[in-house]
Amino acid sequence: MWKDILSLFKAESLCQEAFDESLLMLKTSHGMYRDAVASLHETGPMATDVFERDRQINKYERDVRRKIVTHMSVSTKPDINMGLVLTAIVIDIERIGDYAKNIAELAASLDAAFDGRELADDIDRVEGMIDGIFEDLISALDESDEDRARHVMETHRQAGVILEDGITLLREGKVLSDDSGHAATLTLYLRFLKRMSAHLKNVATSVVNPYYRIGYREKKSD
Repeated sequence: MWKDILSLFKAESLCQEAFDESLLMLKTSHGMYRDAVASLHETGPMATDVFERDRQINKYERDVRRKIVTHMSVSTKPDINMGLVLTAIVIDIERIGDYAKNIAELAASLDAAFDGRELADDIDRVEGMIDGIFEDLISALDESDEDRARHVMETHRQAGVILEDGITLLREGKVLSDDSGHAATLTLYLRFLKRMSAHLKNVATSVVNPYYRIGYREKKSD
């Protein structure tokens, strides 16, 4: 009897534990992003192990799923909405970690520090924007701050315009037309940044949207 009571008591806290672990995933991916970008712009070996942290994020994702399933199964009053939301956003957070790893892999493939050439200023701006998105999103989730979440979504939109314009210039041969190898590297990097920003935006939508609209624009009421 006591074993059953204890298991039910623990189940009530599992949802909170899953939320805390989701937030830890996001913080870990933020650190990965910063280190991967730094490694891209510098020469020499990476100072920290981005790949090991990526494996840790994958473990966190499995733990979140397990805790949510347990919570749903044994809790007398399961928080179904929170469980659905968390299982949705950890998918996006795991993908953010993957793109940070992709940037680190790109850095490792280069013989010299990355140079954005004609697009250097735009790239520097977007890197800063995405770093700010991480910070705003962590606060938005932790404090249920809808204004910060909306700011993340708007910043993503602005960054996306800059990135897509850069990709168009590369595709049309209007920049780096004399260096196809460097153009390919730059195109990959812009795509990684754009997809990372998109997954961050998806997570932000969970703060302002119901579960079934996660990943979509906020639907304004009349």
